[in-house]
Amino acid sequence: MEEKKTLKVIGLMSGTSCDSIDAALCEVYPDLTVKLIQGINHPYPEHVREKIFQAFRDELSMKDVCQLNFAIGKCFADACNILIGEFGKPDLISSHGQTIYHYPYDTKLDNILLKSTLQIGESSVISFLTECPTISNFREKDIAAGGQGAPLVCFADEKWFRGKEKNFAIQNIGGISNVTVVSDNCDTFGFDTGCGNIMIDYCTQKLFNQKYDKNGEIARDGNVCESWLDCLLQDEYYYLEPPKTTGREYFSTKYAENILKNAPVEPKDIIATLTALTAKTIAQAYERFIYPICAIDTVVIGGGGTYNKTMMKFLRQYLPKRIELKTHEDFGISNNYKEAMAFALLGYCNYYGIPSNVPSCTGAKKRVVLGKMC
Repeated sequence: MEEKKTLKVIGLMSGTSCDSIDAALCEVYPDLTVKLIQGINHPYPEHVREKIFQAFRDELSMKDVCQLNFAIGKCFADACNILIGEFGKPDLISSHGQTIYHYPYDTKLDNILLKSTLQIGESSVISFLTECPTISNFREKDIAAGGQGAPLVCFADEKWFRGKEKNFAIQNIGGISNVTVVSDNCDTFGFDTGCGNIMIDYCTQKLFNQKYDKNGEIARDGNVCESWLDCLLQDEYYYLEPPKTTGREYFSTKYAENILKNAPVEPKDIIATLTALTAKTIAQAYERFIYPICAIDTVVIGGGGTYNKTMMKFLRQYLPKRIELKTHEDFGISNNYKEAMAFALLGYCNYYGIPSNVPSCTGAKKRVVLGKMC
């Protein structure tokens, strides 16, 4: 086996919020620790972003999807070339791509399993325009191995937080919220807890013509409608046993419009209640699925939700007081670029043939090497 060396890797991530492309130039070391050198948030051109949201709403033709795959590849390459212009070429580029559909269910057609996922952002375009080897398509191999293709960041969480003599819940709050439990007392496990910012962002755009609730200021000025919150908490997803994943396919525009039929009249109360929903579903997920297995000492928050002060206040309110609430920054990991750093690590693992899924998180039958090299 080739002796592992430190590599410079650009990790690329665009999540369910689809607010920008996160590009993180990292050094990845043989012990699988990762150092962030520089990160950028590279916005999509507005017409490309709108096409992505049309894909989410199932409004695109196959021709549109075909073209969008290459257009997003160009956008990802542009983000890389900004970093390359300043720091030179990396050894690898590792791209998550843009998920436009994720179907983690065990349905069959003619006895053929239909469980599947689709991330676009053509890696051949990235590789050609940057002149760098590019690794992509990480989720498919886990699904082929019987898993749900998510959450994949659990691998990085396990490498970065195990052995610290604490029981951690590593909680990402992006468009969707997902948690990884890392402890010396049990196997690492994780799952999607439910909505992160998806419903908040949708309603903020609809009601206030803003892309998101900056710092949670709208929610701060509203009141939580407890009766509506209780209704929202009854959704069946929150009661499903892990491993489980979800996304825009479930928490869709149609879903948002449906729940708004019973919403409070005051728009600020809607945003406040949806913010409380994200925090409450995280807390309830811990009560149902984590505390019976592992006593948590510290919750480490990452993703866009970290910057929502009202959401952080709700989390503190709903979680037991004995639990410390930290952010990734407290452990030397960027809140903003954590997931891009994680995919830099997965790219490194592909390069050296290191299995990088966590079956106890995804439900796969075994550990496999994730990703394809272009």
